[in-house]
Amino acid sequence: MSNGPLVRTLIIFALPIMAMNILQLLFNAADMIIVGRFSSSEALAAVGATGYLINLLVNLFMGLSIGTSVVVAQDYGADKRDGVRRTVHTSITISTIGGIFVMVLGLATCEPLLHMMGTPEDIIHLSVLYMKIYFLGLPASMVYNFGAAILRATGNSQTPMVILVITGIFNVLLNMFFVLVLHMSVDGVALATVISQYLSLILIMRSLIKSESSIRFKFQELGVDPTKLRDIVRIGLPAGLQALLFSLSNVLIQSAVNSFGSVMVAASSAADNVEGFLDTTMNAYYNAAVIITGHNMGARKYDRIDSIAKVCAGMILTTWIVLGGGILVFGRTLLGFYTLNPEVVELGILRMRLFMGAYFAFGTMTVFPGLSRGMGYSVLPMLWTLVGVCLMRIVWLVTVFAWRPTIMVLFACYPVTWILTGIGQVAIFFYARHQVRSDVDSSFSVI
Repeated sequence: MSNGPLVRTLIIFALPIMAMNILQLLFNAADMIIVGRFSSSEALAAVGATGYLINLLVNLFMGLSIGTSVVVAQDYGADKRDGVRRTVHTSITISTIGGIFVMVLGLATCEPLLHMMGTPEDIIHLSVLYMKIYFLGLPASMVYNFGAAILRATGNSQTPMVILVITGIFNVLLNMFFVLVLHMSVDGVALATVISQYLSLILIMRSLIKSESSIRFKFQELGVDPTKLRDIVRIGLPAGLQALLFSLSNVLIQSAVNSFGSVMVAASSAADNVEGFLDTTMNAYYNAAVIITGHNMGARKYDRIDSIAKVCAGMILTTWIVLGGGILVFGRTLLGFYTLNPEVVELGILRMRLFMGAYFAFGTMTVFPGLSRGMGYSVLPMLWTLVGVCLMRIVWLVTVFAWRPTIMVLFACYPVTWILTGIGQVAIFFYARHQVRSDVDSSFSVI
């Protein structure tokens, strides 16, 4: 990762992550398609209404997995085998504890939180049922994500993808069995997800236990190393807080979407799932940027970081044109997979047209914090997300949307905040780059 052509390296590293993310999205889409077409549009809306709330409850701990990726990548790039070993066992420990904590928190708070969000009365009972079953799988999901972060940090993004393929296919088959054969509804797709998550836990831990490198996991070494925990928290906590705050703003917007009724909730959920193909691609670039930048920082090859940024910008632009254009062209067909209700499809198209026009800004906002975090600057991207996304969306809701409460005015807050935040994240990257170069120059001056 610290040698050779960067375009090839970034693409080779990002493709398995991208494939893994897209497969995950396809499997999630299968959940929604099966429940939407073979149960009801209310069931589709019920599942869709829970997404942002689930993210709100889990993203703080999931953000710590970014800290794991960076710490493992930097130690791996510097060939610090003992440091990698201590980070691995600390990460698995905190992911287990965090997963159990979030599971208990989710089970206790999902119903009152859904009521606070104004979830429509005709779907709230289904949403509560879905979330209570879903949260039973959180410990397994948390450990899998940390384990996958460890493997990706060493350049192995193929194994998590293979695990996802296996568990995803298993999940789809269970969905079909529970919904089509046993005639279950949201409880069926939630139960299928939970069973699949525990299968992913078994497979990811098997990979770590059988590894012959410094990431090999041993149960007798399970525990928390204070130094490595501090490093993980230093980098991962700001990323987790950013994701948490991001989710909080989305929960507030989802609450406003809920006020337009279950048909609008179903349309927004289906469109969000389709748009997710673009989201997950940008997220793959983000993960590649974090890891590859971290490796080059560990190897002290600072000049390559500028090239990483240029390649990432080109990949964002290409993806926006190709995938964004494809979603616009085939939008009605894609939404038609989720529901037979034409009103849901037309409302979903309105959202997709507005969002696709600004997805380059979304990609910039998503990927450039990865470059900054790979250099060790994690707080500033989090603070700017707090201002550019969370604060500005709240301001939009209480001013512009309050003045003109239509669904398109509500959705317009997304592209506006993407553009604002994207500009700020690029500026933060240049600041972090300048600081790294200044530190290097100072070191040479002292020598």
